[in-house]
Amino acid sequence: MTLEIVVYNIESALKAQEGQADRIELCDNPAEGGTTPSYGTIETIRQNLNIDVFVMIRPRGGDFHYSNDEFHAMKHDIDQCKKLSADGVVLGILTADGRIDKKRCQELIARARPMKVTCHRAFDMTSDPLEALEDCIEVGFDRILTAGQQAQAIKGADLIAQLIEKANGRIAIMPGSGVNENTVSEIVAKTKTKEIHFSATKFRESEMAYRNPSIAGMGDDEGSEFKLRTVDPERIQKMRQLAQSASKGK
Repeated sequence: MTLEIVVYNIESALKAQEGQADRIELCDNPAEGGTTPSYGTIETIRQNLNIDVFVMIRPRGGDFHYSNDEFHAMKHDIDQCKKLSADGVVLGILTADGRIDKKRCQELIARARPMKVTCHRAFDMTSDPLEALEDCIEVGFDRILTAGQQAQAIKGADLIAQLIEKANGRIAIMPGSGVNENTVSEIVAKTKTKEIHFSATKFRESEMAYRNPSIAGMGDDEGSEFKLRTVDPERIQKMRQLAQSASKGK
């Protein structure tokens, strides 16, 4: 069973490796579903991890239908990831009518090689998932991250199982979103997946001794500056046990 952990900062990446994850998906901006992280963050993590590092290529939050300028930025972000020795990139572009933008995706995939390329949950916003599956295979994606076109993978498990059956080894299908200790066994048992994607999130208190009493929060979430996102290595190990047991039918 391959475990991919989505991380949003350097500490989380180090904790994911400590928990013996197989791979990380490195992003920025969790509130927007993940965007491309800084080059400095990518470089620092790559230098300190011996597991695979896949980098999100997404120039903004929102939909997955990009302008020419955004597409240009994605190409250069891929170039930089290659220079920084990333193992893979994670991306997805859709047409306005909800199909995989095969021309643009194929161009980005070719540009990314020899890195591996995952189609992210843009897949879940397509109008026809079975058509999108074939399109992803055609353009050369190595895997698809999906919640079965639902908010959580547990709700989309039937479609995920169908996608895995239809793919028949031509592309990896990796369930993600809402995959945790309460859902992983059922997801693995239903879908027969060989990969799972989750966050193993843990929050810790800031080490700041001084906290300005006049400012409750710099952003929307009050007090969030003193609540730092990280990863719990023990949760990763527990998830591996649960996933492996479910895959063996225990």
